[in-house]
Amino acid sequence: MFVIKDTLVSLDLIEKYFVCDLSVCKGQCCIDGDAGAPLLEEEKTGLEINKEKILPLLSPGGRRIVEEEGVSYYDSEGDLVTTLIEGCNCVFSIYSEDGVCMCALEKGYREGKLPNLKPSSCFLYPVRLSKVGSMTALNLHRWKICRCAEKKGRELGIRAYEFLKEPLIRKFGKDWWEELDTVAKEWQKGAIKEKNDKK
Repeated sequence: MFVIKDTLVSLDLIEKYFVCDLSVCKGQCCIDGDAGAPLLEEEKTGLEINKEKILPLLSPGGRRIVEEEGVSYYDSEGDLVTTLIEGCNCVFSIYSEDGVCMCALEKGYREGKLPNLKPSSCFLYPVRLSKVGSMTALNLHRWKICRCAEKKGRELGIRAYEFLKEPLIRKFGKDWWEELDTVAKEWQKGAIKEKNDKK
């Protein structure tokens, strides 16, 4: 782990390669899982305030669920998460013509129809945040549906933290990301030197 300001950053974030490959995974991370996407209370508030703008962007099933059950619920572990459609898809998931599962919140933001309401747990994925005392820990969540993303990242030479530059800056600020980038490059130089020394 590296200490960057008031955060603890897993080495995986710096070492592992990652670039989403939607042509292969089809956005499966918005479908698989045993609960909705983790939400912060302020994110829930933002969704509720913008509910009327969001509804037209959802699938018919998503609209019905939001109107009947709301934008969120507390799961079995007491965590606040997005509502699901029939226990599967996130209520904000929609599909493109070629069958890729996408986020209606992100699409609405890109089209200028919504403020940026995409939950940070989704925007930052595959990073998961947790509290360690007064610090925030960043860990890389790894599961089988993202193996294609790890493969594509290796092919393109892009590390996970580089792929997540925009969401990391949104969450922690530009100064934080630049410090992480500096640490990562120094670490990689050291790791490369150590590898060469062993030859």
